Amino acid sequence: MTQAATPTADTVRRLVRSLLPDGGGTRITPAAEGGGHLTWFVGARHVLRLAPDRAAARRQRRELRLRDLVRPHIGVAVPVSIAHGEWASGLTYTLDTLIPGGSGEQRDVSAVGEADLAGLLTGLREVPGRQAEALGVPEAAPRSLEALRTAAGRAAERLGAADEFDPARLQQLAAPTAAQLTPQPGAAFLVHHDLTGEHLVVGGDGRVRGVLGWTDAVVGDPGEDIAGLALAVGAPAAVRAATLAGYGARPCLRGLWLARCDALIRLADRLRHHDEARLSVLRAQLLRSWEPILLERVTDEPL
Repeated sequence: MTQAATPTADTVRRLVRSLLPDGGGTRITPAAEGGGHLTWFVGARHVLRLAPDRAAARRQRRELRLRDLVRPHIGVAVPVSIAHGEWASGLTYTLDTLIPGGSGEQRDVSAVGEADLAGLLTGLREVPGRQAEALGVPEAAPRSLEALRTAAGRAAERLGAADEFDPARLQQLAAPTAAQLTPQPGAAFLVHHDLTGEHLVVGGDGRVRGVLGWTDAVVGDPGEDIAGLALAVGAPAAVRAATLAGYGARPCLRGLWLARCDALIRLADRLRHHDEARLSVLRAQLLRSWEPILLERVTDEPL
């Protein structure tokens, strides 16, 4: 088992005082409500992130190196660590710069922001996969869309019974279509793998200013990032961004269906927990991912 620890507010204050000359007078606030805080805002310019166990610490060390690798390629900001080390034995921290802007869950992305997302997807494809793997970024095999379709079908039935979704809509993803959307050999690239709205920093003008949360990055299926964008900014915007980045119909539709199935499964699972705050986010993601796109209607030809 990995070691788990919960930092206290005193732990955080002592750490900040040791890192910043004005740390004693800097306002320190948790990034989320509730207990067990692992992310803290430090003044108006920094974020302190603490790893709770050794597995998370390994991912955080890898993330620091990966951010340096992707920064020249993607055209949007990634956080810069101004200090990092251990806050407890074997447990790491990083004090990062705060990228100005708001969460993609609360702010809409403009047409120019879609071009920012296209640059992000293009840049990720340009990052040398071998260099990422040398940093410890794992390879990930593409998920089976057929298996996901089966699980999503069960979730859709539960959501239909709760009057949250019409299960008949999932019939658009027939078994032959799922098989047709299998990724082509050699199509693996560096993938952020968690491009939700929470990890997109969006300016007041709708431009995408930065991308957070690189700990789950893999070398794998780029459809996963298209799926993340469909959940974050809506299916049409995600497909437009992916098309601008040079992706064709197959990866775009694969990403769209990954997002739609994930949205169904996650909402059906969360309904059992009655977490209203999280339910609102998942309902919004379901609506965004099921927005219709022109690509679904223009052709029945093989992809």
